[in-house]
Amino acid sequence: MTTVPPPAAPVPEPISPVQAAALRDGVLPPVEEVRPGIWTLAVPFRFGVPDATLVYVVEGTDGALAVIDPGWSADGSLDELRDALVSVGRRLEDVSLVAVTHLHADHLGAAAAIRAQTGARVAMHRLEVEALRREWADAVANDADIATWGLPEELRAGVVDAWGSGRRIGLGRTSEPYADLFLDDGDALPIAGRTIRALWTPGHTAGHLCFVDEADGLLFTGDHVLPRINSGIGLGGRTATNPLGDYLSSLGRLDVYADLEVCPGHEYRFRDVVGRAKTLALHREERSRHVARALDALHEPTLFEVAARVPFSGGIESMTGFLLASALTQTAYHAALLGRSAEIRPA
Repeated sequence: MTTVPPPAAPVPEPISPVQAAALRDGVLPPVEEVRPGIWTLAVPFRFGVPDATLVYVVEGTDGALAVIDPGWSADGSLDELRDALVSVGRRLEDVSLVAVTHLHADHLGAAAAIRAQTGARVAMHRLEVEALRREWADAVANDADIATWGLPEELRAGVVDAWGSGRRIGLGRTSEPYADLFLDDGDALPIAGRTIRALWTPGHTAGHLCFVDEADGLLFTGDHVLPRINSGIGLGGRTATNPLGDYLSSLGRLDVYADLEVCPGHEYRFRDVVGRAKTLALHREERSRHVARALDALHEPTLFEVAARVPFSGGIESMTGFLLASALTQTAYHAALLGRSAEIRPA
């Protein structure tokens, strides 16, 4: 997920009043039954980040449980999940599958601890595992990119720490195996009596997955589509394709799921995924126009000079570290999608 503030555009109304109220009040929402045998709970971020991950628990007809995006567990603690399961008459030991939308620690982080305590299999897209294995090599390559951005000297070290050789995109502190089962587009999760299929939606990360449960009318979107936040792009390591182009194409894949209730990775459940996806796409189109205008106005600018003319929330001058690096890389993605990367001068 990104920490960029939400846009001013209209946002969808919440389905869950208690989730919306908890978000407003800065507290964790209670456990809710979304459908018979499907529950949602919230696991807080660690290290002082003021947010939480929405975790989904799905019961199969054999009584086994699958957990979609188990949240963060830096210390191996699973107290929130364990307590939530007890509250609905189940146990942590009933979990046999952990299905993960993407590699970020606030979604994947508790998976290894669940596997260690229950023997559950962890499932995600192969590209996420490859990104985790490539993390250090990508960080070194990012250092070389950062050197060309034209950053003011006082900002460079913070960006290297957050985006270059100091960055940890997922579970750099956790050992293999990251996954026991690879999920490809269209694969069904191994949950008895249910048909929940993986939908490949690259952009936020290269191997991001949504999960589609048409029988229950649910679409689990991870960080691909959130009700109020514009998800960050290209936050899962270096890719051969433009993450912005991938993201826009992935938004288009949601058109056929207009009738499904959206179960996102953060904030609250909502409807009208198609309307929300269109709003997100329009936001990116507007950002591309700002990048084009900056390139029209400047002669051989650096990437930092282009980004300084793009109206990011709070302005580029207010950013440091991760937010600044994300803004600059997204500016580069827009320039590339416009076919104008050659107009930006390496510093």
